[in-house]
Amino acid sequence: MSKLPDVIWLNTSPSLQCFAQPLMYRLSRKMTVALWEYQQTQDEASSLDDAVELLQDYLKSCDQPVHLVGHSTGGLLGLLYSRKYPEKVKSLTVLAVGVDAAIDWQAHYYVHRPFLSQQKTLNAFVYNLFGYQKEHTIKRLMKILEQDLNCSLSPHSLFKRLSIPPERVPVPFMVCGSMNDIIVDTDALHGWQLYLKEGDRIWECPQGRHFFHFFQPQLVAEQILNFWQSLRPSDSVDVLHQSVDTLKLNESLYQ
Repeated sequence: MSKLPDVIWLNTSPSLQCFAQPLMYRLSRKMTVALWEYQQTQDEASSLDDAVELLQDYLKSCDQPVHLVGHSTGGLLGLLYSRKYPEKVKSLTVLAVGVDAAIDWQAHYYVHRPFLSQQKTLNAFVYNLFGYQKEHTIKRLMKILEQDLNCSLSPHSLFKRLSIPPERVPVPFMVCGSMNDIIVDTDALHGWQLYLKEGDRIWECPQGRHFFHFFQPQLVAEQILNFWQSLRPSDSVDVLHQSVDTLKLNESLYQ
């Protein structure tokens, strides 16, 4: 990269990264945004601790704190990193992360999986996560979710489900959710209220379900940029025009 990033988007699932691209693009109009991605094979064990240290290895090259942003388990990773290395983090923004930050769609999936086949369970979760879709889109989304089950950092399985006790975040913190997200519902989102510091924020998107940042990228970007601007009132986010390096957008998933 020609310039050190202002913002790091944390991605822990290659198959779900397509849903983050519209929001990343809009943020990149105002800030320098980089993508940090964790990948693993089906034979590797998921380790949040290892991911935190890999992220630290990457951020050693940044000589100033950065804004971290992540959806679901990406947000959980940012939370764990911020608690361990707060001096490296300018702010943390998490999307669809409830007060029990470990809960993701896979945690819900494994509750239902013993009672249905994988295909029927995935089909049901396409509706839960995305609402009604056309048949060809349902099949495509089922494939994406299946890939996420196989190769993401989610700490859940048929045999165990992780829970993380809530506590205050030691850096400026914003948590975003959707009013019709059944994975991280309004109660789970507003459970953070007891742990917020002065200046921290909770914001709910009117719609969009679990991937509200895909369906409402402009609205979400405006809220996040407003939060960042509030942290440095003497600076205007508008002057920080940069772009994501080599970011290729694909907003045609539903076309």
